[in-house]
Amino acid sequence: MYYLLAWVAYCGYIYIDNIVNGRGVQPYVWSNLMASFVAFTFCFFVLYPKFLNRKLILLFIVGLGIAEGLFIGTRWLVEEVIYIPLIGHGNYNPGTAIMYYISDNWWKALQPILLSFICWAFLETFNRERENEQLRQDKIQAELAFLKSQINPHFLYNTLNYIYSMAYPVSDRLADTIIKLSNLMRYMLADNANTLVDLQKEVDYLNNYIDIYRMRFEDHFFVDFKVTGDVGHAQIASLMLIPFVENAFKHGVMDDAQRPVRINLKANAQQLTFTVSNKINRNQKDHSSGIGMANIRRRLDLIYPGKYDLLIANNGDTYKSTLSIKLAQ
Repeated sequence: MYYLLAWVAYCGYIYIDNIVNGRGVQPYVWSNLMASFVAFTFCFFVLYPKFLNRKLILLFIVGLGIAEGLFIGTRWLVEEVIYIPLIGHGNYNPGTAIMYYISDNWWKALQPILLSFICWAFLETFNRERENEQLRQDKIQAELAFLKSQINPHFLYNTLNYIYSMAYPVSDRLADTIIKLSNLMRYMLADNANTLVDLQKEVDYLNNYIDIYRMRFEDHFFVDFKVTGDVGHAQIASLMLIPFVENAFKHGVMDDAQRPVRINLKANAQQLTFTVSNKINRNQKDHSSGIGMANIRRRLDLIYPGKYDLLIANNGDTYKSTLSIKLAQ
């Protein structure tokens, strides 16, 4: 829509300029508009967003030459090929050298090229400001939601401590499960959702989470969790990895010893790669993992903009997610 408005405004400018200067709407005005349309469209949709926006200066300079060529070539095609059989003459005398035609038209191409840049730059600035505002609003909403989620867990954490004291004399296994659950609650309460924590804490959280499931399902729970690299000197946003494990446990098969849920974490101070794969549970009625993945991507966009890759593979039998993050040192 913005592109169409800009082009209509440009056509209006050309029309008014010719009327004011007493030239009228002559055939060469239409050829100029058609050539300008081609150059303007190329610059607006290809040259500036593909090359200038990515700082590919050499390719951008080549693109400027292409824009000039498109303008000159289109105008020559209309005026010197199409117009001659239609109106009996072209815009230039017969036999005009091609170099003269180029030198007489290259500066005219600058008008649509510059106008398209102004329109593109305005639209780009507007879109970036709108995206930044949306990110600010999303961050505020995420922080408010996290603060709201802290109200009831405090009560649960204190209650778990009491239940642990009651369960300890009865069953060591039950008491151990309660203390692990208590540690999960402590981690969730102690660390803000958007602050960095030691990666080792995140690993401990995952281990406690897996252990609770293992105690629950006993011999019908098969998970292979491997950690490699130096996790002691890396940091990550808290609770960033657990959604992938939750998704695997919710939608995957956990009781197949031949195909366990595989969780692999490889990290150093600069880079983290986290992979979770599971056999898909075909008896699972709820397959709504799309919303969860969308929420994960939104959080990654907020905390690690331009610093992560998230790949999802689903072949109908196996679901695999691979997250790579460039970590802050």
